[in-house]
Amino acid sequence: MIKNIHFSSLLIFFLVLSFNSIVFAQDTTDTDWDWDDWKDTTSWGDWNDWDFDIHFGLDFMQPSISLNYGFSKVQRNDMSEKFAKPNLVEVKLGYTYQDSYKKASNIIKYRYRYFHLSNISTEFTEKGKSSLDLKTNTWRFGFGRSNGYGYSLGPAAIIPYTSSTFDWSRIEFNRAPNKLEEKNITDLYHEAFRFGTSYEGGVRVQVIPQLMLEGGYERSIVFERHLFWKWLGSFAIETGAHWLLDEFIEKILQSSPYAGPVINAVLKSALAYGIYELRQEKMNWPFESSAPIAFDQVKFGLTFVF
Repeated sequence: MIKNIHFSSLLIFFLVLSFNSIVFAQDTTDTDWDWDDWKDTTSWGDWNDWDFDIHFGLDFMQPSISLNYGFSKVQRNDMSEKFAKPNLVEVKLGYTYQDSYKKASNIIKYRYRYFHLSNISTEFTEKGKSSLDLKTNTWRFGFGRSNGYGYSLGPAAIIPYTSSTFDWSRIEFNRAPNKLEEKNITDLYHEAFRFGTSYEGGVRVQVIPQLMLEGGYERSIVFERHLFWKWLGSFAIETGAHWLLDEFIEKILQSSPYAGPVINAVLKSALAYGIYELRQEKMNWPFESSAPIAFDQVKFGLTFVF
C-alpha cells in the first residue's frame, strides 16, 4: 500500500514542513533587530557563548494531544451516486506555542503543529450502516499546522483559529457504483493511499492552561491522482493569497489589536472556503483537472497541553 504514496507528494511535503519549521522558529520572538547593534562587535560576546543547535522552535513549545469527534458529508461533483454520511474520530499529537502579542498583552499568539490520524466511517453511525447509499471507510493521516490569535482571560482564553493539513487517505467502498464511469472513479481510490489537503476554521476555549475545548468546520479533498506540477501551481496561488491576507491582518492587529483575532479567523476561513469551493470541480484549480472526493466535517474535541 505504501508504494501508492507518490514520492513527489512526500518530497514537496517535507520541503514545506522544513520551511514551516524554520519560519516558526523565527516567529517565536518579537525582538526588533537593529543593524547598528550588529556593527558593534564588542556586544557579540565570546564565540563560545553562541549556540547553533537546530531545534525547529520546539524549545518554546508544549507537547499536546487532541481528541476529536465529528459528523461528515462525502461527495464528488461529477458523481450522481449518493454517499452515506459517516462520522469521524481523530487524534492529534503535536506541540503548542502561546505567547502575548507584542502590541497588546491580553492578546495571545497561538501556534499548534501536529501529526494526525483519523478514521471517517459509516460504521460509526446507525443511519450510515442501514443506508442504501454508497458506504465508505476512510483512514487518513498527515501533518498540520494551526494558527490564530486569541483573548487572554487570566488562566482561561478564547482563541479563534485556522488549520491546514497535508494528508494521505485510504478509502474503502462497500460496493461499486451503479454506473460504469462512476465505478471507474471509485476504482482509482479503493484501498489505495491518495494525497489530499484540508482547511479548518473554529474556536478553541482554554478552560485552564492544560485543557482546551474546541469546535470547528473542516473542508478536505482527496485527489484521484497527484498531478504534482498542477498541484504545486494551485498551492502557490493559495499560499500567495494567504500571504497577502497575512500582511493586511498584521496591519489590523497593529492598529486595532482587540479586533484582530476575530478578523484574522474570519478572513482566512472565508478565503479558504472560497478556494476549496472552486476545487470541488477542479482539484488543482485553476488548472484543468478532475474533481476530487470531498469531505465536509463539523468537529468537536479536547486538547490536553502538558
